[in-house]
Amino acid sequence: MTGVAIRSETPDLYGAIRAVLLQAFPSPVEADLVERLRADSDIEIGLAAIDGQDVIGHLVFSPMSAPVKALGLGPVAVAADRQGQGIGSLLISRGLERARAAGWEAVFVLGEPEYYARFGFSTATASGFSSPYAGPYFMALSLSGRILTVSTGRVDYAAAFQAIE
Repeated sequence: MTGVAIRSETPDLYGAIRAVLLQAFPSPVEADLVERLRADSDIEIGLAAIDGQDVIGHLVFSPMSAPVKALGLGPVAVAADRQGQGIGSLLISRGLERARAAGWEAVFVLGEPEYYARFGFSTATASGFSSPYAGPYFMALSLSGRILTVSTGRVDYAAAFQAIE
């Protein structure tokens, strides 16, 4: 991945980020979600993967309503012609580093367990929490590497997620 830089999203990248989201997903739902999160000031960490002058990936962490200081990860997007090259993994790893350094306790994600397990996400860690997304694809990660101080209660993604059907 020589030449790929990970940096915080900035307004000058928003158009290119939207283009990546539209390319990476089958509908504009995720691109619209990111714009709603921005409008609501609910992006705690927004990272872009840049190769040369091109945005080739993006991810968002947004604050969650939870009994622990938690972020929700997603969406994560990589340009179709760059998928399978480790760009998504690099974005997630860098984002988790930033979340840990900022003092966040946990991150929740809804996704493929086989993929997210490589970062330490686990359905077992999320199992005590109630959420509309609870189930086999709802996972959590303790950023301290230790068991969360609270392992039960309700967790909710930022308000913009409620608009997703």
